Amino acid sequence: MPKTVKHLIQSKWLLHLLFITLALSAPLLLTHWIGGDAAWSELAAFPFSIFLGMLALAVLCWNLNALRLRLLLNGRAGPMNQRSALGIELATKCALCATPGGSGGPAVLLTLLARRDLSPAKGAGVFLIDQGFDSLFFISLLSGLAAYTLSVDTGWPYQTLIQWSLLGLLTVIVLVSLCLWTFPRWRLGIFTDSRFFRRTWQRTLLRRSLRCRQAFLRTLKLPKRILGAVWVLTIMHWCARYSLLYLAVIGVGGNIDWLWTFFTQMLGMAASQFSFLPGGAGTAEVGVSALLMPFLTTAQIGAAVLIWRLVSYHLYILAGAPVLLWFGFKRLGQQASPHEAKLSRFR
Repeated sequence: MPKTVKHLIQSKWLLHLLFITLALSAPLLLTHWIGGDAAWSELAAFPFSIFLGMLALAVLCWNLNALRLRLLLNGRAGPMNQRSALGIELATKCALCATPGGSGGPAVLLTLLARRDLSPAKGAGVFLIDQGFDSLFFISLLSGLAAYTLSVDTGWPYQTLIQWSLLGLLTVIVLVSLCLWTFPRWRLGIFTDSRFFRRTWQRTLLRRSLRCRQAFLRTLKLPKRILGAVWVLTIMHWCARYSLLYLAVIGVGGNIDWLWTFFTQMLGMAASQFSFLPGGAGTAEVGVSALLMPFLTTAQIGAAVLIWRLVSYHLYILAGAPVLLWFGFKRLGQQASPHEAKLSRFR
């Protein structure tokens, strides 16, 4: 390998490691900045039982997503028990949290499914259905929240901001859902008329797009009871996942509506997409802290946000990193075995 290429690869990994370090330390720095020493006192007094409950909710979310993946695949990636699906879920979530914008999550998911003889194109079709269920849940919830805030005086602060934010989020999710809904009717043949790709790229792109659409439609044709179970699991997952901040607020002595904490997390995670750090570090904490300001003291906010990020972000990396590394070493071992077999023939 040329020294220039090797140096570029090393620089890329060092830069990514720096970003992850900053992302992991951002909640700690912001906690001290927002609440000062009083925030650490609140953190020390946080009830251990509530913290265990938050950990249990996180584990429940992992298992709900793993079961949802098994139902959507429906045997197309070979026999898959809950343990195997949970390993894929943890590795995917670790990559999601460790890359800016969560770009590494889908890539790892498609790679792991490809090892189980499900091509990335077909895996992408299953992934799109999975995202479609998430979008349907948020459309349903946001529509209800938008109608509620427009018709009733909720007494929530930032009323105008909330209404516009809800309508904005709803618009974006509806547009994404329309793209998913109309995907089976897209004219994929237009790729063959493009002058920006060579013929090889045209055929490859068209073939993969057709496989993705085929997997998309095949997943939609699953029995209604399976699709209904996936929908129920989606609701359970997001209700449990977005209850973490509510429990953190209770742990620091706050008293806020569950709907407000749900909206706070949703808006904070939407804002985190504009952060260049993995996991949206920095913007997620600042956004959530700003929306909690009218209800809690700065010390309580600092402690609550830190606990929330420890369970919803740091824990995902801590639990998923060993699994992701194990998959990586397993892959290296599988690549080395055929090479060793070839060498043994010449001995």
